Amino acid sequence: MADEKDRLGSKLHDVEKAREDQWARQRDEELIEKMRERLHKHACPHCKQFLVAKTENGIHLHACPDGHGAWLDEAALKTLLKEHK
Repeated sequence: MADEKDRLGSKLHDVEKAREDQWARQRDEELIEKMRERLHKHACPHCKQFLVAKTENGIHLHACPDGHGAWLDEAALKTLLKEHK
């Protein structure tokens, strides 16, 4: 009887550990996904808010929502300089 009780307790412990492992794995995946999302976002060096993607006159840029500036990639800059000439 005691041996059966020990095996039941051991199985319950194993199930509990498996659930904890599953929760931890899921939580890790959520945190990693949030980190990946943040990697693709850039912040304004002045106010630290995330830049907002915009298209102005056909030029794709990222601008500070508070108006501290705008940033272009190389292709957009070349297009803008070509139009300026």
